[in-house]
Amino acid sequence: MTSVGGYDALLVLSFGGPERREDVMPFLERVTRGRGVPAERLAEVAEHYYARDGRSPINEQTRALVAALETELAGRGIELPVYWGNRNWRPLVEDTVAAMREAGVGRTLALATSAFSSYSSCRQYLEDIERARAAVGEGAPQIDKIRPFWNHPGFLGAAAARLRDALAEHAAKTTEPPRVLFTAHSIPVAMAATCRYADELSAAARWLAGEAAAGLDHELVYQSRSGPPSVPWLEPDVCDRVVELAGDGVRSVVLAPLGFVSDHMEVVHDLDTEAAQAAAEAGVVLSRAATVGVHPVFVAGLADLVAEGVGLAEPRVVDGFEVCPSPCPADCCSYERPRTRR
Repeated sequence: MTSVGGYDALLVLSFGGPERREDVMPFLERVTRGRGVPAERLAEVAEHYYARDGRSPINEQTRALVAALETELAGRGIELPVYWGNRNWRPLVEDTVAAMREAGVGRTLALATSAFSSYSSCRQYLEDIERARAAVGEGAPQIDKIRPFWNHPGFLGAAAARLRDALAEHAAKTTEPPRVLFTAHSIPVAMAATCRYADELSAAARWLAGEAAAGLDHELVYQSRSGPPSVPWLEPDVCDRVVELAGDGVRSVVLAPLGFVSDHMEVVHDLDTEAAQAAAEAGVVLSRAATVGVHPVFVAGLADLVAEGVGLAEPRVVDGFEVCPSPCPADCCSYERPRTRR
């Protein structure tokens, strides 16, 4: 097996999602295992998937990202096979790591499809890796995770391009200047206290607002809360904020899903369905920017990160930002998820 910088492969890590109706409930049960989520809540969320015939967009989009990244790496002469494993649904990361061992992979880089630092978006992927290696046992490859890339020019450059496109499309709907709401997945306040998630999102939003249009009116909001009402999560909620803005006379809003790299279920349901409905009922003209997806600038940025990982390139960040540590410090983004009794 040919190695590049001591590495034999690249492993793309993602959240995963169902692709058939019969997989929806097993997927949701796996995601919420040990968290005491009531059955009626799972049934409610399942309807979001059934409305799309049980198919989450995330797996299809991860396949597209893997294919684009393979092409980009090959074009640079970085001949690494690219594997793909998910936290919550097939292909599961433990099955992928087993396949890597059978293929003779001894050491691999791992790229998580999450740009920002938090327990769920960073440290939990490290736990996924160690769980998978333990399940595979002797001969499991060594796996080194690539650093968070929220301030890499590939990610921010692609996000800025998506936002400029959305602003141009929005201008065809209304002449009123928009309020841009940068959205990210909400997390418990206790989790946010152990990481730089909110600070990173705020810094990225400020940079993007300045890059996309001078004087752009913007703020950071959150979406997709899933915890019990008794547990504080980051706010404000995007739907609540759209309604509040309408009450203040704002009638023009652009949503920019900053905390996501692909248009998966939280994006297409929480923004394209729930937020869109809230905006329509409040009389707000609403547009949404696309996620970075397979934008060429983003894919090139991911290839830069791989090149960095194998020692062929120096770390890059947007001017004014610091490179995230690699490997992550032992105590970064630590969080013990509370367990709720049924």
